Amino acid sequence: MSRIGILPIKLPENVTFSYKDSKATVEGPKGRLETAINFRGKIVHENNTLRLVSESGDKQNKALHGLARSLINNMVVGVTSGFSKTLKIVGVGYKAQLQGKSFTLNLGYSHPIVFSVPEGITVEVPDPNTVVVSGIDKHLVGQVAANIRKFRPPEPYKGKGVMYSYESIKRKAGKASVK
Repeated sequence: MSRIGILPIKLPENVTFSYKDSKATVEGPKGRLETAINFRGKIVHENNTLRLVSESGDKQNKALHGLARSLINNMVVGVTSGFSKTLKIVGVGYKAQLQGKSFTLNLGYSHPIVFSVPEGITVEVPDPNTVVVSGIDKHLVGQVAANIRKFRPPEPYKGKGVMYSYESIKRKAGKASVK
């Protein structure tokens, strides 16, 4: 039995949940999310809590039990409080500038990188070396942050590049001089 799948999901007062034809829909104050749940079992909705009950004991369904619970819980958290990721830009001359629905990154290349923000994601640039990606869909927020980081991943010698705010770069020593 899945340890994560058996945990109940608490629904806040202003959140509605529906499940029909393997599609879960969650609506809340920040928006509406819908996703396909590939899970053979029942979703019991009572007293503002959701419980996932597995009907099959096969290995595949056991694996999907915890996944289905995590997906639904992330949807509930997303429509109530949302998700965000903070990126730091480290390097001389490296910076970000917001321009409407897109923003420009100067990351040491011969040209600036123009990144258009997808629908449902908001990007803030509180200072030129910090980018905050936020939205209600956890998967989309993480993917957009990873795409931005991919333009210039942090390198281990000088520590320059785009990195997550919680990330620490293990530094390497440079070349030793020959005598």
